[in-house]
Amino acid sequence: MNRDSVIRRLTLVSIFGNLILSAFKFLAGIFGCSQAMVSDAVHSMSDVLTTFIAAAGVRISGRRADKEHPYGHERFECIASLLLCVILAVTGVEIGLSGIRTLRGGTANMTVPTLLPLIAAVVSILGKELMYRYTIHWADKIDSAAFRADAWHHRSDALSSIGSFAGILAARLGFPWMDPIAAIVICLFILKASFDIMKEAVNGMLDTACDPATERHFDAVIANEPGVVRVDDLKTRRFGSRVYLDVEIACDASLTLTEAHAVAERVHDRIELEFPNVKHVMVHVNPA
Repeated sequence: MNRDSVIRRLTLVSIFGNLILSAFKFLAGIFGCSQAMVSDAVHSMSDVLTTFIAAAGVRISGRRADKEHPYGHERFECIASLLLCVILAVTGVEIGLSGIRTLRGGTANMTVPTLLPLIAAVVSILGKELMYRYTIHWADKIDSAAFRADAWHHRSDALSSIGSFAGILAARLGFPWMDPIAAIVICLFILKASFDIMKEAVNGMLDTACDPATERHFDAVIANEPGVVRVDDLKTRRFGSRVYLDVEIACDASLTLTEAHAVAERVHDRIELEFPNVKHVMVHVNPA
């Protein structure tokens, strides 16, 4: 699996998918008299920008370490994710404020949506859910926080389209105020997605430890390596989408320095073989 080709494919699918959907939804919202669908179209259009940011962040994070960045560039992906969450939040707030302004204007200024935006909502729900599933699958394959954020942006768009569908349907059934309320519901979905993305990105910036299950997996692999008597200590930290591992192992005290060093090297190589997302392993040997 070539990481660069996956990134290119994800970028193209997201950009062209969002351009087509957002154009369709915008026209359906304008000609179908639906504020909720216009808001939904703006949400989809923001996906195009976020995909560019995600792709740029992933590409920069993949650069090799240099003199100025001896530990690599992985945290650029976290920075890209933070930019994504800011764009999401601003988009969501604007959509919510637009719905509030319409409600304050009273039902006299509200129009009943036609059937067209209702059809557009169904198309959007199906299309964005498919894009989410495709993107999250490959984001997990290449372990990309930025593209996982982009995938959840697709899912939030699908959820917002469900809100649009409900609001438009209710408006057509005689409750015109439900269309701007749907726009406000979309705002809440967007803000929730923004918060989740921000939380993951901040954790990646703060050297957060891996989850307990992953650490237990590390421990088991190390303990099973020939020459390791026990694992004395194990620390992990996330560095963007990669993991740094510091481990202390105990070996037979009668081993020579060369033999103990060979055990440490085997542990190092085994970890990097079993866990491709591990960027660096530091192994310290204690006498048992």
